[in-house]
Amino acid sequence: MIRFAVRLSLAGGREAVTRLVIIAGAVALGVALLLAPVAGVNAVGAQNQRYAWLNTAVAPAAPGQDAMLWLVRGDYYHGRSIGRVEVAALGADAPVPPGIPRLPGPGEYYVSPALGELLRTTPAAQLGDRFPGHEIGTIGGSALPSPDSLLIVLGRARADLERLGATRVTQIMTTTPSACHDCYVGFNANAMAVTLSVVAASLLFPVLIFIGTATRLAATRREQRFAAMRLVGATPRQISLLSAVESTLAAAAGTAVGFALFFAARPGLAGIAFTGERFFRADLSLTALDVLVVALGVPAGAVVAAGLALRRVRISPLGVSRRVTPRPPRAWRVLPLATGLAELAYFIGRRPDTTSGQLAAYFTGFVLILSGLVLAGPWLTMLAARVLAGRASRPAALIAGRRLADDPRAGFRSVSGLIVALFVTSVATGAITTFVANRGAPRTDSVAATTLHKIFWPEDGPVPTAGQIPAGLGAIPGVRAVTVVHRDTDPLKGRPVITCAELDRLAVYGHCPAGAQVATVAPGLVGVAGTEIEAADVVPAEVARMPVMSVVVDTTDRAAFERARTMLENAFPQGQLPASEGEWEADNARLLVRFQQLANVVILCSLPIAGCSLAVSVAGGLSDRRRPFSLLRLTGVQLATLRRVVAIESVVPLLVTAAVAIGMGFVAAQLFLRAQLDYTLVAPGPAYYTVVAGGLALSLAVIASTLPLLRRITGPETARND
Repeated sequence: MIRFAVRLSLAGGREAVTRLVIIAGAVALGVALLLAPVAGVNAVGAQNQRYAWLNTAVAPAAPGQDAMLWLVRGDYYHGRSIGRVEVAALGADAPVPPGIPRLPGPGEYYVSPALGELLRTTPAAQLGDRFPGHEIGTIGGSALPSPDSLLIVLGRARADLERLGATRVTQIMTTTPSACHDCYVGFNANAMAVTLSVVAASLLFPVLIFIGTATRLAATRREQRFAAMRLVGATPRQISLLSAVESTLAAAAGTAVGFALFFAARPGLAGIAFTGERFFRADLSLTALDVLVVALGVPAGAVVAAGLALRRVRISPLGVSRRVTPRPPRAWRVLPLATGLAELAYFIGRRPDTTSGQLAAYFTGFVLILSGLVLAGPWLTMLAARVLAGRASRPAALIAGRRLADDPRAGFRSVSGLIVALFVTSVATGAITTFVANRGAPRTDSVAATTLHKIFWPEDGPVPTAGQIPAGLGAIPGVRAVTVVHRDTDPLKGRPVITCAELDRLAVYGHCPAGAQVATVAPGLVGVAGTEIEAADVVPAEVARMPVMSVVVDTTDRAAFERARTMLENAFPQGQLPASEGEWEADNARLLVRFQQLANVVILCSLPIAGCSLAVSVAGGLSDRRRPFSLLRLTGVQLATLRRVVAIESVVPLLVTAAVAIGMGFVAAQLFLRAQLDYTLVAPGPAYYTVVAGGLALSLAVIASTLPLLRRITGPETARND
């Protein structure tokens, strides 16, 4: 029987081969898209593990072992972060970080390949002069979170590191930052893994819809063929076997091609900064369990979808001919949607304590809403179709309304993938827009990006005087001004202050309030966006006698900016290294960048899948209805009327459910923001409306592109009885 099923599947002419190719292509695309986030979860864990050694300062001391002095600080070059690890051995058997053969001595350093290339191509005054000594080797991949990581392990004299406040350590940290409460380098891989799981779930819905749509291609013709077999004696079990073999052939071939597509696309996937940094290609790996679940689960799902599509044939061999109107969808289909919204609303004021708990709670709510949209779609389509048929004044609208009301599931099925994409787009855009509005996006304007500041905190050591600021700073070509900000000596305030005469001379940082002589400013003069400068109750003559709090350098270009940074680092190596306000804001916004990147991946992947699903569904629907449409043409219905019928049948569920999906997306985003951050949803910008309008326009174009098929498939020869 299996051999017969294989021959029947492959020897059914061009139509059968085309159907198998389309199903296999849909499965291949779906498998490749499912494997990407699965491998991404594995890559996140691998990348985060290689951050572990950078948290060595919090590693517990091991008694009886030689130690070393350890200091990790963040540096920058053109906005890119540089991990600066400074070490000094305190014994012959001092621990050695991964990726290097030994600890560097004073005046020696190891660099990552990316930083080594940067040092070779950048003028020393801008970067290389920050690192005293010479390069003795390259840091191996086992210590690099990313191919683009800028890292240096710099050997220093013991006295220098003691003066800089280095930590004494006896072993290298190996615990992943996700499992370390005190670790400060790296990220919560568990939270990122849950987020990638949300991404996988968001992609899973349109992928499964696409596979299901492709599996149902030419379903009417297959039902007729299998019903004829039932009439000549085939049993329901044999029909099920024939359907399963046909679906398994296409699904198995598609799964194999999907794995091949994934591995072919892996170099490109590694370049997507899911976590803010690229992955190594080997990080995007699959476990044996991953391969087994996908390789067996996807074909099994295709078989189930094919079996459900043919359930009427298994009930009765005459069921296809009788074409009884399906039972209308019930209102209970709205319950999962309402349940998902209720769950998100429940967590307002009851946010879970842990990050993983929060993401798991919201993950359930969003999956319920997605499932609810797919389930409620046919019911909403039916309501819209009944309204359309009741108010129809032209034949096309009446026919389309009646047909949609009779089988709203088929009408909604063609647009269901796009509805999921619109929901995900609305949630992601609403949440990110609100986050940026409340937290502020990293500023890239000239003041925030080109103003360098070095802050002197009392706990870092002796604070320099104004006379100790390097005189050469002002002589660097491209430096407009070098400004010293002083600290208010009031022990309860300790605020940064500057005279209004100096602030007015600079101009780019704002102006004092009317009548003020001294102003309270941000330590780097570039304050939080929108913050007003306040007057200080200090006499201008006292400001120069106050302790120095920071030195601020205003530059006109990046070369001057980096030369000034190098000079300040060499003059004042203690404490926090100099940076711009824009660089600090970019560091704080890394989490936002990661989630925005993931949202973009979901949007860019789900919209094309939804478009493919729509094209296959509309074309398949025309193929299945060619005989009734041909009969309508024989009775005198014009071709233009039939085209309007097809257009209305596709556009009505598209627009109705799209409006619901967008509305539910904003509601879900509002509930999430209120529960997690206590924010109120902020309306998205023009880019969102452009994406939505583009998606809908593309969908309408897909529908329009199928209309010319009506002339070819509704000729008189199609209306004859088989």
